[in-house]
Amino acid sequence: MVLLLFLVNFLVIFMQVFLDFLYDDAMKKILSFMDWGIFALRLYHYILLLSRVLAVNEFSNRTLLNVIWLSMALVAPLLFWFPGRRMNKVWFCILELLLGGSYYVNSVIHPDLTSKADYLLPSLTIGYLLTKRTLWIIPLLVFIPFSFQSSLKLSWEQTLGIGTDNLLFCFIGMWASSVANAYDQKNKLAAEVEHQNKLLTHYSAEVEKMTLLEERNRMSKELHDTLGHSFISLILSLDASIALMDSKPTEAKDRLIRLRALAENNLEEMRNVVHEMGEEEESSLIRQVESLAARFREHTGTALTLSLPGTERSIRFEVRQAILRVIQESFTNALKHGKATQLHLELTFSESHLQLSVRNNGTPIDKLDYGFGLTTMKHRVERLGGSLQIASGEGTPVITEVRCEIPLKGVMPHGED
Repeated sequence: MVLLLFLVNFLVIFMQVFLDFLYDDAMKKILSFMDWGIFALRLYHYILLLSRVLAVNEFSNRTLLNVIWLSMALVAPLLFWFPGRRMNKVWFCILELLLGGSYYVNSVIHPDLTSKADYLLPSLTIGYLLTKRTLWIIPLLVFIPFSFQSSLKLSWEQTLGIGTDNLLFCFIGMWASSVANAYDQKNKLAAEVEHQNKLLTHYSAEVEKMTLLEERNRMSKELHDTLGHSFISLILSLDASIALMDSKPTEAKDRLIRLRALAENNLEEMRNVVHEMGEEEESSLIRQVESLAARFREHTGTALTLSLPGTERSIRFEVRQAILRVIQESFTNALKHGKATQLHLELTFSESHLQLSVRNNGTPIDKLDYGFGLTTMKHRVERLGGSLQIASGEGTPVITEVRCEIPLKGVMPHGED
């Protein structure tokens, strides 16, 4: 008995150390190994009993009955629990106790039976597969020896010692089960963490992809709004210079010099768009509008009047950029599509909104077609909570107006706290 107890404890400790050593690589296989280990110990117990029964010299009806009894005790519980396949532990424990336990009591009571069985390994198996619904089996394992105490005339110490041995092996099985369950939970938790990490990695990749796509779209809009306006000015000025090459070469040369300066400004502006996109810089919107209007007059020769506020409010970078792009797109469309000769820009601040109006005397709009530029301009304004309206009025001359209004959220006038 002492040797068997030592071997069982050694097996459990070995399995625990083996689990710690191979956890990361073969957790599922090791947990299966523990189930198969318990299964093998139980199988060894019943095969040993069967071999002792069949080793008798005379084969009698009692021998046949014992063989059938042991076979049922071995096979019947396996209908409800088998490593990796069936997991009804409750019925396994009940049948193990009824069939195996009854054979144990029968083999002890009948002295002519060659197999004097013990119930240690079945107690170990029951402890390993014990659940909350079968905790009532534990005291039965202790009291099994008391069923044959009087028949064998055992002392209380001997009877209690046999019951304690059964209880000890049951607790060893429960300990092995707790180790297996702990590693199983650890394995499930690790799998869940790995799954969540994969989801988080996928989510981060999607966010990065969306961010890059949004930034790329934003850059394309910035380049279109900035360089598109400048190239329209360059084309118009080049057309005028070509027309003056023969009749007024000196004036044409002056225009080409100014066009070269405009190209340098365009290059610098493109660099600023690339390097300063998304940065909130302190800059005056009024000065930027005046500079934009001056370049437009100089390079297109179009009459442009301004109506700007005397006091400027502090506004966000996105609002300032949106207003500038709306102005550029309005100027470009007025010349390119409307063939306008006169434009008027009006910029006003109210307590909660910034209003922009750009009017021109070009060809009136019969049907508004939202191309890339207008669509970009409309989306830019609406993303800031504003509105954009384009319409041609009635009268002589017909005036086409681009009206934009953007709310000023949480901004204060310069000089106020």
